[in-house]
Order: sequence, then C-alpha cells, then structure tokens
Amino acid sequence: MFGVLNLNKPAGVTSRDVVNVVQRLVKPTKVGHAGTLDPMATGVLLVCVGGATRLISLLQRCSKTYVAGFRLGQRSDTDDSTGTVTEVPCDGNVPSEQQLRDVLCTFVGNIEQVPPAFSAVKVNGQRAYAKARRGEAVELKAKSVQVFTIDVLDYSWPNLTLQIECGSGTYIRSIARDLGELLGCGGLMTSLERTAIGEFPVTAAIAPDSLAVDSIGDVMTDPLRIVAGLPKYRCGDGDEGLVRIGRQLLICETRLHAPDGTNVTQASEVAIVSADGKRLLALGELNRQNADIQPRTVFIR
Repeated sequence: MFGVLNLNKPAGVTSRDVVNVVQRLVKPTKVGHAGTLDPMATGVLLVCVGGATRLISLLQRCSKTYVAGFRLGQRSDTDDSTGTVTEVPCDGNVPSEQQLRDVLCTFVGNIEQVPPAFSAVKVNGQRAYAKARRGEAVELKAKSVQVFTIDVLDYSWPNLTLQIECGSGTYIRSIARDLGELLGCGGLMTSLERTAIGEFPVTAAIAPDSLAVDSIGDVMTDPLRIVAGLPKYRCGDGDEGLVRIGRQLLICETRLHAPDGTNVTQASEVAIVSADGKRLLALGELNRQNADIQPRTVFIR
C-alpha cells in the first residue's frame, strides 16, 4: 500500500472521519491526510497511504482552489454560518459589485491574516476552538498566507460566490470576515468546496463510502504524481541497492531529468526512481559540488 486517494469529503463529517474510513480498510498500514477541511466543507481531501504519508509535506506546498459562498450583512463567532449569527444593519448602503471587487484586490498576494477563533491553531498548548467553546477569550496572532487569485462568480446582495486559489494555511472564513469588516457590513462564510489541490481536481475525486478492501488499490494514485514537479534521477545498475541502504549515488548526468522550467543546477531535492522510471524509490538531496545524491527519505526495503 503506497499511494494517494483523491477523496470527495461530504459535508457533516470531519477530515479525521474520512481518514478513519481508509484506516479501517488498510490497517495496520499508516494513513494521513494533506490538509484539513472543516465539517461543513466538501471537496478534495487527499489521503496518503503507507509510505506516501512521508510525502504529505510536498502536497501541502500545492495551491488549493475553493468555491466559497459568503453572506454579507452578518457576523458570526465562528466566521461562518454554523456559529452564533448576528445581523449587521447596513443602513441602505449596499456595496456595489465594483466596490466589492476593489476591496477583494487587497486580499490577493502575500497577506497577513488572523485565523478564526474557532480554529485548530494552538494557543499555549491548547486548540483555539477548545478555548472558544468554553467561552474564553482567544487572541490569535496574524500570520502570513498567500492568495493567488480571487474571482467573483456571482454577487446578489447579500450573497456572494467566489473562487479562490491560495496557499496552505489560508482560512477562507477569515477572508469572509475581513471582507465584511472592510466593507463595513460584516460577512461570514455559508459554504465551502475545495475544488482542487494542485493537479488533483474534485471532478476526479471519489466518495469515501465507495471504497472497499479489495479495490482500494485500484483507485490509489501512484506517488510518482506527487513528485511530478521535482527533478528525477533514474537509477543505474546497482544504484537501487545503494538507495535501499541510504548510500550516496554518484550522478550520471544522462539519468538526471527535470520538469520544464526547473533549473537542475539549483535544485536540491530530487526524486530517485527505478531504472524504468515507473517506481518512486526515495527522495534525495542533490549536491552539485560533490556530484552525488544523498537519499533522505527511502521508500523501498
């Protein structure tokens, strides 16, 4: 068991619930996911199985795309419609679509964002949501996140639908809250679907309840897809044995290949693959000065 499942998380369950479905089918093989979705959210949840759990950090570098529903004119303690909602009088000053677009531009790029009080961020060793549920004051520091694009799909006061492409750690609920504050009318999130993580789209995702013990391997994505953006080094005679014990490989330039736009002279991380290029053996560190590759994360035994 070594691969990735592109699952379509339904609303009303936690990401952990979905992981548990997979875990029961493949136990005792290790399982983990690459990016939590709130219970109300749906869409792409990548679940890594076996050695692929050691590739989660690579998946977390991928951009994420969401389609989010916002409602203006309201606030919530959770920054979404699942919390305690209060109305915000707008006194007839309904934001125009142009005003909306102008404000949304300020959310694109590297921005500072305060996570929601009801979030998994740790405060003095405790999850923020645990403190918030007890009625305790939660003060969270702003953190830097990256938002690549925001597109308005529909706007009819007070409802707004956006498509957002962003980096890891971005809270869409926080965008709803902060957008509402900048517009002076309040805002919260009413729905959220993650439509893609990198090259894994929701259109190719499968329902967790469709998984079965005898067929789960058939719907698992090869881990080579996770490392598609890395330079690859194809092993020669005897190299696979060296990789297995973590020994350095002397570079043969004809076996080193890079994706378009990647400068191999500067890249330090390399995917080490079998001679036929069909199996991921390890992740290694390329050292140009020594003309070698040191295996760091080895997947074969």
